[in-house]
Amino acid sequence: MTSAPNSLSEIEEIADLGIHLSDGCRLSARVWRPTDVDQSPVPAILEYLPYRKRDGTAARDELTHPWFAKRGYACIRVDMRGNGDSEGLMTDEYTQQELDDAVEVIQWLADQPWCSGSVGMMGISWGGFNALQVAAMRPDPLKAIITLCSTADRYADDIHYKGGCLLNENLGWGATMWSYSSRAPDPKLRPNWRELWLERLECEPFLPSVWLRHQTRDDYWRHGSVCEDFGAIRAATLAVGGWGDAYKNTVPLLIEQLNTPVKGIVGPWVHKYPHFAVPEPRIGFLQEALRWWDHWLKDVDTGVENDPDYRAYVMDGVRPERWYAERAGHWVAEPDGATSQLPTVTLPISDAGFGQAGHLNVRIRSPQHCGMDGGEYCAIWLGPDMPGDQRADDSLSACFDSEPLGDTMDIVGAPRVRLTVSTDKPQAQIAIRLNHIHPDGATTRITYGVLNLAHRDSHADPAPLTPGEPYQIEVDLDHIAYRVPKGHRLRLSVSSAYWPLIWPSPEKAELHLTAGEVTIPQREPVSSDECVFPPPDSEEPRKVKTLREALNSRRVETDMNTGEIRLIIEDDFGLVEDCAHGLISGGSAHEIWSIRPDDPLSARGTCDWIQEQKRGDLELKTATSCEMWSDAENFYLRASINAYENEVLLFSTLKEDTIARNNL
Repeated sequence: MTSAPNSLSEIEEIADLGIHLSDGCRLSARVWRPTDVDQSPVPAILEYLPYRKRDGTAARDELTHPWFAKRGYACIRVDMRGNGDSEGLMTDEYTQQELDDAVEVIQWLADQPWCSGSVGMMGISWGGFNALQVAAMRPDPLKAIITLCSTADRYADDIHYKGGCLLNENLGWGATMWSYSSRAPDPKLRPNWRELWLERLECEPFLPSVWLRHQTRDDYWRHGSVCEDFGAIRAATLAVGGWGDAYKNTVPLLIEQLNTPVKGIVGPWVHKYPHFAVPEPRIGFLQEALRWWDHWLKDVDTGVENDPDYRAYVMDGVRPERWYAERAGHWVAEPDGATSQLPTVTLPISDAGFGQAGHLNVRIRSPQHCGMDGGEYCAIWLGPDMPGDQRADDSLSACFDSEPLGDTMDIVGAPRVRLTVSTDKPQAQIAIRLNHIHPDGATTRITYGVLNLAHRDSHADPAPLTPGEPYQIEVDLDHIAYRVPKGHRLRLSVSSAYWPLIWPSPEKAELHLTAGEVTIPQREPVSSDECVFPPPDSEEPRKVKTLREALNSRRVETDMNTGEIRLIIEDDFGLVEDCAHGLISGGSAHEIWSIRPDDPLSARGTCDWIQEQKRGDLELKTATSCEMWSDAENFYLRASINAYENEVLLFSTLKEDTIARNNL
């Protein structure tokens, strides 16, 4: 039982509440709720994840869930089937089993005597995805959701494919899950922890192989993509995102497509909750969420229905940095809709530049390492992951510069690029960046897009190119809200490679551009905030003893003998002891993405992880590894897990796979 000076209710915490599903599987939940719920039932807020409540998300859970509980809610953080301290096995992300389990949990919560019968669902990333997907299943008690850093389209806007190109995050995040899911339950909570652990290890799928077997937008990806039927969602939806995150397009899309009450907020943040996210400014997300919950779960008139549909942070154009602690800018508010109603300007590209009419005759054959300054696809670990100065990548691209801007330009929305392009190969890709050129030449990436040209007409039914034949293509760049100062320039940069964001085509292709234009959504610049948020608030941070400090690094190395260029990412997440229950946990990751500038078939990615758990004299560790390479016909994957108890090898597995390339 805890209390705080600002509390409205005394609360209790239950570390391991069992929720027994209809098939007998026991899910483990951590619960925060007022102590008087038996006399005064309250609504329930569910967060449902595979990321382990005992250690994985404990820090953010303790900032968030007790805060709501003290204000009259039961907050339930559930480990999904096959993860953390729950029983069962997980076979993939967003399976029907996962969603059915969630619906059953929601009904179980609504039926508890301490619950008022109203349930909300909240989550970021995986939890934001399944909040949308579960809402589309319409469980009756689910009245509202808050989805953060999520997507409505699993094929086109997740970590697997973008513009029909294979994202290397398919391997990178697959390696993360390969490692995450290899961890044991907390031995203190489960007497049969070793049996559960070995069962998981034996059955754990290597998900990059699963995902790579679906290279087009087939039924696999349509499942769980709420864009297939926006009308299925009836729960009131608050959508939140960040310009430093991978999922920049979801919030405007949901605002303009959902038929249920929906509002959206997008700040400058990376893949984090906005009350502790970076870059700053943070906002009082918990207060905004409370207004949402109070209205939709308690029928209190908090005014949320009168909020602007879309509140977005317009970032001031600044010099490129690998990391920003803060982004200057201002908040804008659109009362109705998101960005589709905003005015646009269409500018031609030609041999004379960006915004200059005239002839266009440009050929592009980028070296394969073009893109090394693109940064992480999804910035999450708080290392030097932002896009760097774009001048090096621009030197390997075709660039079209504007004249200095006569006035400040606020770009708010998704720029669209139309090009006439031909190639000399049947398979090719194109990467397009809209950049901000500072007076001294420093170059900041504003937004970007990529397209597998075999997917020019369809992600479901791609077709090879006919060499020499011109094609009309459209590429939508990611949504953004960005201010370019008067006197600065815009640059459109076009390349035929973008490593290591996307896997290269099997042959070096030359692109030939013969016509093009860019449509840019603009908003009249304003000098002050159009909406104001309360300052960030939260509960006290989780109490831990730090045994090893965290450290993140990112560097590029060139082998002068072979010409191979390697991006090396090292993330040590440290080692901490939880002061409340004593579990010691930590880990580290090491990634290498290598390629030779003249050979797309030299591309290779390797990801190695270590996970550590200690309790008393018991030490548990998993070492996972995976790698991927290709030739012109196939992708090749190899992955291993070695699990140790007190330094003795307890389990070992090796998986190998060969998957044919399909217009990729």
